Amino acid sequence: MASLPTSELFDGQARVWNHAFNFIKTVNLKCAVELGIPDVINKHKKPMNLTELLNALSISQDKSLALYRLMRILTHSKFFIEVKIHEEDNINDEKGYWLTPASRLLLKDEPLSMAPFILSMLQPDMINPWRNLGNWFRSGHPTQFSMDHGMTFWEYLGKEPMSTESFNEGIASDSRLVASVILKDCKQVFEGLKSLVDVAGGTGTLAKAIASAYPEMKCIVFDLPNVVDGLEGDQNLAYVGGSMFEAIPPADAVLLKWALQYWSDEECVKILEKCREAIPSKDKGGKVIIIGIVVGNENTDEKGLETQLFFDVLVMIRSTGRERTEEDWAKIFSGAGFSSYKITPALGLRSVIEVFP
Repeated sequence: MASLPTSELFDGQARVWNHAFNFIKTVNLKCAVELGIPDVINKHKKPMNLTELLNALSISQDKSLALYRLMRILTHSKFFIEVKIHEEDNINDEKGYWLTPASRLLLKDEPLSMAPFILSMLQPDMINPWRNLGNWFRSGHPTQFSMDHGMTFWEYLGKEPMSTESFNEGIASDSRLVASVILKDCKQVFEGLKSLVDVAGGTGTLAKAIASAYPEMKCIVFDLPNVVDGLEGDQNLAYVGGSMFEAIPPADAVLLKWALQYWSDEECVKILEKCREAIPSKDKGGKVIIIGIVVGNENTDEKGLETQLFFDVLVMIRSTGRERTEEDWAKIFSGAGFSSYKITPALGLRSVIEVFP
């Protein structure tokens, strides 16, 4: 090590420190959502200086410096920007905090808000398993989550109503965002479909949006009985309980949003075989629509790839599944007897994958 140039030595140290303290970004983001900082600034309708923000949040004056330091790192992370409070005043240069596209996605009353997703992913019972990752690698447990909680991720959700509610709210918030884009920019995916079943569709947020946009299409939300029991559909939306490993209700298309990454390749093949049994042939319009990550897809920059890899390790902690490259997906599709597929990278870090029998 002594032979390393000084610049490389300190560059290495800085990288180690940055990774060691990266969790600070996470807890600061959660803190901003819990305090409602984006909501307070948005309600003010113009940039807020530190004193205004402190008072609006009902925070003690002795926390003024602490709030400044919190806002400084959140601003550095581009969740907020500092701009002049009085644009028309050429003398007064006082600046205040204002929203960015990222913080607008944290507004609690915003229809596409990601605040529920943040709170869901960062609740203590979801974070705690990460503490002993090294021990898990040396253990015989299939997942870190099961080693920490003594049960699978899905079993835990079934026994913890508050965690289940938080998880469902987080996934629903993401589904609202996905629906807003896919129904606007990917209309061709749904053309000609008379029926669709949303497998592992949860409480049906995405299916409801599709059913509303296509009132002539019959939509089914298919999930475990304990998930859909008591949920009511409407004219062209129904809820059906069952297991995707046993049988899937027949439809022109099967939709799988963020459903396959939690399962092993072998389990994915079994699920997709059931999907193929549920849909008509390709020439009759049958297909499976997958919304998920294609690791390293053509629209992915360095930061995007890093985020995809974060999701992959998150999946590793919770299940025996993984996020997949296009090559990985192709092997699964072929193994389940599908003839071809089409990837449309229309959802940022995720893609719409149409798979044909």
